[in-house]
Amino acid sequence: MNSSVVSLDGGIRFSNDDAFVLIGGMNVIEDEATLMEVAGEFVQLTADLGIPYVFKASFDKANRSSINSFRGPGLEKGLAMLDAVKRRFGVPVLTDVHEPHQAAPAAEVADIIQLPAFLARQTDLVTAMARTGAVINVKKPQFLAPQEMKHIISKCREAGNDRIILCERGTSFGYNNLVVDMLGMDQMKSLAPVVFDATHALQMPGGRADSAGGRRQQAAALARSGMAIGIAGLFLEAHPDPEQAKCDGPCALPLHALKSYLQQIQAVDSMVKSFKPLEIA
Repeated sequence: MNSSVVSLDGGIRFSNDDAFVLIGGMNVIEDEATLMEVAGEFVQLTADLGIPYVFKASFDKANRSSINSFRGPGLEKGLAMLDAVKRRFGVPVLTDVHEPHQAAPAAEVADIIQLPAFLARQTDLVTAMARTGAVINVKKPQFLAPQEMKHIISKCREAGNDRIILCERGTSFGYNNLVVDMLGMDQMKSLAPVVFDATHALQMPGGRADSAGGRRQQAAALARSGMAIGIAGLFLEAHPDPEQAKCDGPCALPLHALKSYLQQIQAVDSMVKSFKPLEIA
């Protein structure tokens, strides 16, 4: 199997050498109206710009700072809502799973299932996800070095699945801060197609009294920097009103800024991939 290219039905290809694929949507499903508004905006803009697109939303956010944090509609209702997005807009979808029993039903709806960063070393979860045969987006844990991702890939392969994407989302740096190791992201390109989660990388974990803070004002600068490496895709979350978002609002891009943001990202990606590779000994 060729692990340098991961394909979805419908012709979408994740490859570090091809034009980038956008994985975009909202952090967690809040309600049907907001879900459809966000999906509709992403679908329209990516169609206008010619960007291959996968919609993303979570049916449950188990990794929350507070017991009182909003988690989402749950597995059954959430998957039904994601299926409605697929049927209405005709786009592939991604959602994350947190427990082994969620993997199979999630893979029946989602074209890509996501392995959360904090859970990426949980062998039972990794193998349950791999056995579905679905494409798996592996969020790189904040506490792992880039070269350690090969062990997670090996677990998936042992379970019979080589359809792996690696997603950079920042590395823990002291308290309440993340940094993005650009050289590490470049290093992971030798293992699999790489996607950059440019919104979660803006997080300041535990930066507020009961939730993560964020640096939304730096969203464009960070995304441009990551895309300059030449990678397979960008992971992005947006919201009609980030200040009222029920999860990770400080990192979410306002929907009204989405078009300009994507135009900048597309320009960087196109320019970088037009360069002839340099052989530097």
